[in-house]
Amino acid sequence: MKVLLINSVCGVGSTGKICQDLYWALKKRGHDCKIAWGRKKGGTVPDVDTIRIGTQVDCYLHALSTRLFDNSGFCSKRATEEFIEKVRTYDPDVIHLHNIHGYYINIRVLFNYLKSCKKKIVWTLHDCWSFTGHCVHMDFVGCQKWKTQCFQCPQKSDYPRSLFFDRSYKNYREKKELFTGIENLHIVTPSFWLEGLVKESFLKDYPVTVVHNGIDPTVFHQTASTIRKDYGLEGKKIVLGVAYQWTARKGYQDMLKLAEQLPEEHYKVVLIGVSQKQIKELPKNILGIPRVDGKDLNKWYSAADVFVNPTYEEAFGMVNVEAQLCGIPVISYKTGGCPETKIAEDCYFVEKGDVQSLVLLVKQIGERISSIRVAGESKLLPSNSETIGVRSYQFAEKKKSAPDLAHQKGEWGGYQDMLRHIVFLYLDNLRGG
Repeated sequence: MKVLLINSVCGVGSTGKICQDLYWALKKRGHDCKIAWGRKKGGTVPDVDTIRIGTQVDCYLHALSTRLFDNSGFCSKRATEEFIEKVRTYDPDVIHLHNIHGYYINIRVLFNYLKSCKKKIVWTLHDCWSFTGHCVHMDFVGCQKWKTQCFQCPQKSDYPRSLFFDRSYKNYREKKELFTGIENLHIVTPSFWLEGLVKESFLKDYPVTVVHNGIDPTVFHQTASTIRKDYGLEGKKIVLGVAYQWTARKGYQDMLKLAEQLPEEHYKVVLIGVSQKQIKELPKNILGIPRVDGKDLNKWYSAADVFVNPTYEEAFGMVNVEAQLCGIPVISYKTGGCPETKIAEDCYFVEKGDVQSLVLLVKQIGERISSIRVAGESKLLPSNSETIGVRSYQFAEKKKSAPDLAHQKGEWGGYQDMLRHIVFLYLDNLRGG
């Protein structure tokens, strides 16, 4: 079977890594696979067969047009037409869409092809862009226009940013026309929360499968760390926050408020993913660290005493699961799919914006950690740590969860399950004509 994955990036960021992992899972099973990508931050990945969509100049022009005319997804026409010719040559059996926003592809050209190609199509949604007239998330502003008709977008100045025009009304109508009425299209969401939104949108007639994102337990696990010694944090309780980019939507101001209410002599708030500008502006009771990945991030999780995720918009909440895999308590806002990330008892959820509850829980956990250290005990992993990399990634269809997947080192339940139950499901259809 030939599978073509399409995403804005390859090998970097959460969606880029998901595509890369799916690529290797398919290759391992003897299938042919390519990843099509368009953003500079993606680039080629060693030993991965990729197709570049357009050039970086095309991306810049697409972004510039979006800034001026709010037409994200409707530029890059020539680049997309050239890409479609490459798709015809490759002739995949399954086309697996991921993020199709990001200034790299023309959705009109792409979906006109998808409506006529008679291929099996999987579309994994990582956000809400596919059924809004502009934004990727609407939780932060509480907008409900996407359910009927977008107009006068309250987030026009947010990604994909438009400086002048508001095209949300026309974007919504054109997306609805393009994205509906496609044969053999199956939508995948990483949470029941996002599934619920899809079923209220103009995509509601498509079958939807929930597959929680998988995480590699060989990368994220409790491990020895010299972080405390390296950063002079001995004797401190580390309150950790991690984000790809710290903004108001990720709860940046809430972390600052939290730090203000924790005794500096006992606690140190550490924010990973802050910019150089933010590092210079942070108060002295907060340690700012630029973005880190993989093993280095695992060391921070392992060194921390509690993880806090005050996000206001989240389709799933991968960082919550990563922290739990490393054996630390998690406190998160009850946002989007975050409540579905609970895989250990020490995982708590509070209402969005409730900083006082964050403070209370952090202090309660801090007192418990102090008593454990006095008793000479080590930090305890959750009681279900043997299967912690499994239970969160159960396959679910029509709100029925399958039994826990058998854990195999280096292979992750969510990815395997999606391949088995969705992509490989099409093999029977293909053989049957």
